[in-house]
Amino acid sequence: MIVMDLLSKKEFKYYANFLSQLAKDMTRFYYLKLNKSFKVINKSKSMGFDPVTKADRAFEKFIRSKIKKKFPTHEIIGEEFGRKKTKSDLTWVIDPIDGTRSFVIGNPTWSNLIALNYKGNPIVGLANFPRLNKYYLNYSNKAAYVVNIACVGKDKKKKLLVNQKANFKNIKVAGAFHGWLSLKKQSKIPKVLKLMQFPCFDALSYAHFCEGKIDVVLQCQNKIWDIHPLIPIIKASGGIASTWDNRDAKYGGSVLISSNKIVHKKLLKLLKPVS
Repeated sequence: MIVMDLLSKKEFKYYANFLSQLAKDMTRFYYLKLNKSFKVINKSKSMGFDPVTKADRAFEKFIRSKIKKKFPTHEIIGEEFGRKKTKSDLTWVIDPIDGTRSFVIGNPTWSNLIALNYKGNPIVGLANFPRLNKYYLNYSNKAAYVVNIACVGKDKKKKLLVNQKANFKNIKVAGAFHGWLSLKKQSKIPKVLKLMQFPCFDALSYAHFCEGKIDVVLQCQNKIWDIHPLIPIIKASGGIASTWDNRDAKYGGSVLISSNKIVHKKLLKLLKPVS
């Protein structure tokens, strides 16, 4: 049984509608409260740079308050404030700002990511892009949409579908190692490096994949809040998701997203020396 099938159509619609409204609320919250100057803090405990801003924490508090009000018994896991345990099988996973570096420099590609999990499995996902006035959301395990928020009139809604006819000889690949894959390891996958024509703009690259604009996304060191909200959207759009060593993508780490089985299988083989 597919985990997402554990929700009835009525339940799916209920949670999807909640997230749809939350996307609009978050966009409004950003423009009213957070679209201003801010201080950047480096939360990395090593030599690296892992930025966080007041906006990250403000967004997470806002999202948590909305979820807690509507679903007081549900568990919540967030990047900034950790885990609030309950006895519920349903858990919300939050990345308040995916792409904080983009947020810091004014690049509009950052997003708010939220997943609803059942027993650790992502079943409903939202990727909201406040600066782009649009969001991506799956309304079932077979239907996901991009919704452009209209300032006046009705929002524009378009069904997502990956490019399942992608040919390995001319695939469009977006990738990023974020400093996690050493040059020595990269030298073991020259064919993969040659295929990587496009940078990976965090969740936006996955969103473009679901629209059929990119055929493959590969990325290192995803936390659960980075990838759980995207998995249901990817699968509902017809995509395939796994780790580089072909485990379930829900475990995070180095993730490979492909538009069809043939492409996915070939890339897993090419990535084997570093998986």
